[in-house]
Amino acid sequence: MSLREEGPTLALLAGCYAAFFSLTLAAGTLPLVFVICGLALVVALHSSLQHEVVHGHPFTQTWASDATVFPALGLLIPYLRFKDTHLAHHYDPKLTDPYEDPESNFLDPDKWAKLPSWRRAVAKFNNTLLGRMLIGPVVAMAAFYRDDIAQMLNGNRRIQVSYVLHFLGVVPILLWVALVTDMPLWAYVLSAYLGMSLLKIRTFLEHRAEQRAAARSVIIEDRGLLAFLFLNNNYHAVHHAYPRVVWHKLPKLFSERREDFLRRNGGYLYASYWQIFMQYFFNAKDPVAHPLWTAEEGLKHYGGKNAHTRQPAHVRSARAQHRTRGVVEPRAGQLAAERDRRPKFADE
Repeated sequence: MSLREEGPTLALLAGCYAAFFSLTLAAGTLPLVFVICGLALVVALHSSLQHEVVHGHPFTQTWASDATVFPALGLLIPYLRFKDTHLAHHYDPKLTDPYEDPESNFLDPDKWAKLPSWRRAVAKFNNTLLGRMLIGPVVAMAAFYRDDIAQMLNGNRRIQVSYVLHFLGVVPILLWVALVTDMPLWAYVLSAYLGMSLLKIRTFLEHRAEQRAAARSVIIEDRGLLAFLFLNNNYHAVHHAYPRVVWHKLPKLFSERREDFLRRNGGYLYASYWQIFMQYFFNAKDPVAHPLWTAEEGLKHYGGKNAHTRQPAHVRSARAQHRTRGVVEPRAGQLAAERDRRPKFADE
């Protein structure tokens, strides 16, 4: 581990937990709304730190890195489930695929056409930034839990273990809040929900439907509070090109090769999150139905035979997904070697 490279991540981890303890302990003296909003920021930052850990930081030993984010401050998503589905998401040829990308916001047009009118209305509202922030966490969690429960009932041991570990990570947080602090449990749960709402800003348009995989990921040239909370994941095309580059190096890497990245991602660019709020707070950026998902285009660009009959990717075992796609969690030595190399584009 390079302290120069991983030191900022370790410092943020320490600061994140310090902020959690400080804010929860201050719930009896500070205005509750201040504590709730502050903890929402903490939850969002903690989720971003979990994302860093998924990609091999701060330690070369996976177990040690995982331990740094084991406390489930966000309450809602089991870390191991996030890890498995996110690694599957990083198979770029399947980005935005309604069945193969666990983080896709698109639906198969055939499925969309069969939805009742009330569900179509909910989905359309959820495709605005306002809707994504208000009801997006509920919509996402409902589908996520439904499919995970089905898999656990079918004997998926890895998902079962994920939820057992999540329970062990959640209980200490709830006991701390309930027994040590003056913060009501409902207020902390609200903080967790608001933290996820903030994260929905990041994921709102980070991918688009495009024929070229490299053109599906966005660049948002923002250096403000949201960029910090998301640990520069707004440079999303850079992150997908080099997923193991540490968060604080992404802006410099982009600035050094700005034209190359914009050429590769087809100019999918926003100047700031403010621009996104102005354009899409009340308006949908994308249709709910995948715009390329026709019988011909779907087979050509997004899958093989009978792609429309497959289950959603997050329903299947992540281990099986990694096996079939060749996506594997890197070994510590591979991580260290990659960190020492200056990144180059795969097509160079």
